[in-house]
Amino acid sequence: MSDDEQWYFNLSSGEVTKGKIANVFDRMGPYPDEASARRALEIAAQRNAAADDDDEDD
Repeated sequence: MSDDEQWYFNLSSGEVTKGKIANVFDRMGPYPDEASARRALEIAAQRNAAADDDDEDD
């Protein structure tokens, strides 16, 4: 799947776009679908929590 067919979350505007519309510093992704991109902040928080748990195990 090309980058133009994947979904991104724009941190500055909160918008979800298909393709790399936003500046690299303002976008999160790519995500496989629009619904996942809309959950970008939630997904990031879950990944951070999992990484924190792994750090505590070390």
